[in-house]
Amino acid sequence: MSLLITNIKQLIQVHEHNTTILKGSDMKNLPVIENAYLYIENDTIIEYGNMTDCEGFDAETTIDATGKLVLPSWCDSHTHIVYAGDRTSEFVDRINGLSYADIAHKGGGILNSAKKLQDTSEDELYEQSLKRLNELIAMGTGAVEIKTGYGLTVDAELKMLKVIKRLKQASLAKIIPTLLAAHAIPEAYKSNKQDYINYITEELIPKAAELNIANYVDVFCEEGYFDIKDTDAILEAGKTYNLQPKIHVNQFNILGGIALGVKHNALSVDHLEEINDEDIEALKGSDTIAVALPGCSYFLSIPYTQARKIIDAGLPLAIATDYNPGSSPSGNMNFIVSAACVKLKLTPEEAINAATVNGAYAMGISNMYGSITRGKKANLIITKAMNHYSEIPYAFAHNPIEQVIVNGQLL
Repeated sequence: MSLLITNIKQLIQVHEHNTTILKGSDMKNLPVIENAYLYIENDTIIEYGNMTDCEGFDAETTIDATGKLVLPSWCDSHTHIVYAGDRTSEFVDRINGLSYADIAHKGGGILNSAKKLQDTSEDELYEQSLKRLNELIAMGTGAVEIKTGYGLTVDAELKMLKVIKRLKQASLAKIIPTLLAAHAIPEAYKSNKQDYINYITEELIPKAAELNIANYVDVFCEEGYFDIKDTDAILEAGKTYNLQPKIHVNQFNILGGIALGVKHNALSVDHLEEINDEDIEALKGSDTIAVALPGCSYFLSIPYTQARKIIDAGLPLAIATDYNPGSSPSGNMNFIVSAACVKLKLTPEEAINAATVNGAYAMGISNMYGSITRGKKANLIITKAMNHYSEIPYAFAHNPIEQVIVNGQLL
């Protein structure tokens, strides 16, 4: 199969040589070719350039993109889209004055989602999740990380991993599975958290590893959930089974989790709604990327990640949706790019870089995804007609997507 896109108004995120991460001031640069073409064979970007050089291609399909933009599809490095039901009632509770902690204390939050998931069959969970995944793809996401964490038992967590495997098999999108081994403490273990830590490290992680599905292990490092000592033990157990760490950290409190993540060579540290100078220093010189989740801040009315502080310190930043039923029930990366500009004070260039090449890095796939580079996978967005890529974040409630190409196939 071959596909030629012609008369592209702006071909965005073009890198002659493979770029796998952008840091600090480099995030302000977004290479663009005006009046461009792009040629794809099978699932791979083969050639691109100015329309004056568009000769000799015998493509099976040609798309005239006059007035439209083409850019890499969004790389959403933090989602929880495998869940059952919803938590609309908790949304109303928050409107009526209850905090996230209040809701969790009375049995809501993650424990609520876990109960629903445990009572839902694998087939029904798969159908619900596939519908969400397809909605994400239609909104321009071509690569997505999916975390477990709403199981809280070995059987339920393994059920989630099996659903993620089925999604990988059914979808053209690139899917990265993460075992969120420690998301909350079940009621049965409230009086003895250490027993639950042992359950995770001695039963859940080994049995999950036997399925050979997950790439990463994750922990919710936060007051009332898992502290530094807990997180250290769980990440160490995951590494024993070749699961590279990621961490939910600094969402509500600063516990030292960022330095711990760097110590464990975590691929990413996610949330960071709270961050201090020690955290910034811990990230410098590491291979760990910070991931901001502005959709969660918007929905919970909590502080936004100090993205400017991170980027201006010379560090890389990715942005993601945190799509989940309780704190960020949307997988719309177009909105996240806009929120990054409006609330995180990123430039459009920085926001697009954070949602493409750096998002891919936060999943460990930026060698093949996240930029327009010869030899990379053809996961692309064709926008509606617009004058400039800055219109994507500017028109925050507008759907900029006209067509999506995933794995070289026009959807």
